Formats: sequence, structure tokens, C-alpha cells
Amino acid sequence: MAALCLDCLDRTAAENDRHCPRCRSPRLRRHPEMDALAVAHIDCDAFYASIEKRDDPSLADKPLIIGGGKRGVVSTACYLARTFGVRSAMPMFKALKACPHAVVIKPDMAKYAGVGREVKRLMRETTPLVESLSLDEAFLDLSGTERLHRHSPAVTLAALAKRIEAQLGITVSIGLSHNKFLAKFSSELDKPRGFAVVGHADAMEVLAPRPPTAIFGVGKSFAAALAADGIATLGQIQAMDETDLMKRYGNMGSHVWRLARGEDSRRVDPEGEARGMSAETTFNEDIADVLELDRILWSMCERVSARAKAAGLGGATVTLKLRTADFRLITRRTTLHGPTQLAEVLYQTAHRLLTATADGRAKYRLIGVGISGLADAESCDLFDLFRADEKKTADAERAIDKVRAKFGKAAIVKGRAL
Repeated sequence: MAALCLDCLDRTAAENDRHCPRCRSPRLRRHPEMDALAVAHIDCDAFYASIEKRDDPSLADKPLIIGGGKRGVVSTACYLARTFGVRSAMPMFKALKACPHAVVIKPDMAKYAGVGREVKRLMRETTPLVESLSLDEAFLDLSGTERLHRHSPAVTLAALAKRIEAQLGITVSIGLSHNKFLAKFSSELDKPRGFAVVGHADAMEVLAPRPPTAIFGVGKSFAAALAADGIATLGQIQAMDETDLMKRYGNMGSHVWRLARGEDSRRVDPEGEARGMSAETTFNEDIADVLELDRILWSMCERVSARAKAAGLGGATVTLKLRTADFRLITRRTTLHGPTQLAEVLYQTAHRLLTATADGRAKYRLIGVGISGLADAESCDLFDLFRADEKKTADAERAIDKVRAKFGKAAIVKGRAL
């Protein structure tokens, strides 16, 4: 089978070669089905941390955590920090206990959104069939692109990874297969800067030793139910009867049976774009005061708005998220008359949800706001639907954005943020 060098794209390595004969790179990939597969999952490696290290070379050899606050959580961590046990969503105090010498940087979502937008642009220059999952990952279907690129999808994907690294200064990991589940599964096998392939013939063998949690939708509770029945691997599920699994676990039984066998009929859907964007913060001390919650809510709305504007998107549904002192999660949402990306519109909407929920007595440890039902910027804030005062507010916000872009975020600060 022909090998592919991920560094120079050479295809001439012999069966026993461990290094590329052209560039001497050890990054050779071989798989009997590699040139016949076209569905890929691309995931940027430690995305936020990689951007910060790109922008500040002094951080290159240091463990880096993106997050902040003693009671906050880790947004992401570089691979060096992960060797100390730091993981995404880990409480900051645990992360700093595991890696006390780590550098901590607060997330800059507007910057990350801008880089994510450039990554997606390069993806769409490769194939129109790009289904974005988040800022830093997407599915791609390269079926029928061989004539355009004059290479198999595998070679085209390796070339895309090189372009992203050369032009944007970050690396990606790629999973290649014949469906979405296996493509995403594959991308987790070889990180960072990886390229993994799972084909038709080897899918069940590769999946067999994995735990049921390798399947999306299988959380701790369902995994515990399977374990109670003596099921600990996907290989065991492969050997079972689908009807029996459905009798035991309902539709989830059929779901795990099909995916355990590598079967997934979902298509890469360019319309299935990222479902939303949000911002939240965990307080150092629990807060009951509604005015204080409202002040923090405004800053969250500004963060979401900045991300939306940077990504050229807006949302029609606004969601307020609160977590009580006893960790109970409360969500409230409402749908607007049209999508928006304006901080003021987000704030006014979320403010109404907050004042209808918080009473000044209950204490909260977290607040967040998000938008979903995303649409392109051209569809946002159509002022013929607005009252005159709303248009004036929108014009004022855009003027403030221009001033801040020129003189910095602190050039103009609204009173409610003080």
C-alpha cells in the first residue's frame, strides 16, 4: 500500500521505510483504504492555548492554562499542562494544584473566533461540504473533489493541514473514514498534529476494545447501566443482538449497537452549523444581589456579542444560565423577532429573564448568557423590524465598536459595567 508523508505529501515510501525518502520525516501514514475514504473530522489542537503560544513565543515551552479565577474552570490547556493532569472543565484550584507553575491566561474569545473563522475559510476552499461543530472543529466531505484537487481526499486533507499550520500558525488533527462517527473517533486516536484512518474493513476491530463511552450520547449513567449488565466494551455490544439491546435499553440500545459496529448514516450537512455561542463566569463568592448579577450579566453579553461579530454571526434565541450555591442549574430562554449580534439587545433580553428569576434572596455561584439559532451577520438586526429608538441604540453600539477597535476596549465603558 502507498504511504503518505504528512510533511511533504510524498507517496514513494517503500513498505518497510520508517522515514520519508524525500524529506526524511517520520510522519508516514499507511492504510489499505486511505485513498478511497472521503469523510473527515478536523480538530484544532489545544485551540485557545495554541493561539496564545503562537502570539507569544515566550510561552512555547511553558505549561499554559486558559481560564481564570479561583472558582472558575479550565477552558483548555496546552499539551504540556495536560501531562500534569490538567484537563478542560477542571476547577481552576485543582488545575493549579496539579500544575502550580502553569501560566494562566484569561480567554480572548473574539481573537479565537477570528482564527476559527480563518480555519473554516480554508476548509471551505477545500470542499463546500463543511459542517461546523464549534470554533475549532468540523466535519468535511471530500467526495468528488479528486478532479478539482488532482489528489485523493487523504492527500488533499494533509495539504490542508499544512496550509492551516503555515498560514495560521496552529496545528490540527485529522480523522479520515467513511462516516462521521468513525471520522471523529479517528481524530482522537492521533493527537496532536495527527492523521488517523479507520476504514470499512477494520472498523469493528478498532472499536472492539473501546469502552461504551467512546460512543456519543453514552454518559456515566448509561455506561454504569451497561456495566451492571456486564457490558464493558464495544466488542461485547457488537456480539449482541440489536433487538435484545432495544428491549433492555430502548432506542439507546439500537444507537449503541449500530455505532459499535461503525454504522452511521448521518451526512455531512453544511446547514448544520455550530448551534450557538455563550459566555459564563463562576464567582469567587456566591452572589444574591440582583444589581451585582446584572452588572456581571452585561459583561457576559459584551463577550458573546464580540464573539458573534468576530464570527460574522448572530442568534435568534437568547439563553440565561444560572447555577445556585447548591449547584442547581437554572436556564431561561426566549426567542427574538430576528437574530441579533448586538450586546445591548442581548443584555435587555437577558436582563428581563434575570429579573424574572432572581429575587435577591437565592445565592448564585455562576451566571452565563448564550445565543443559538445562528444566522449570518447579513440577517441580523434588520432595522425595519425595529422601533426608531432601537435603531439609535444599535447605531450607537456600532460607533462604540469602532472607537474601541481603534483605541482599545477601555476607551468607552458603559456605566452599568462599573
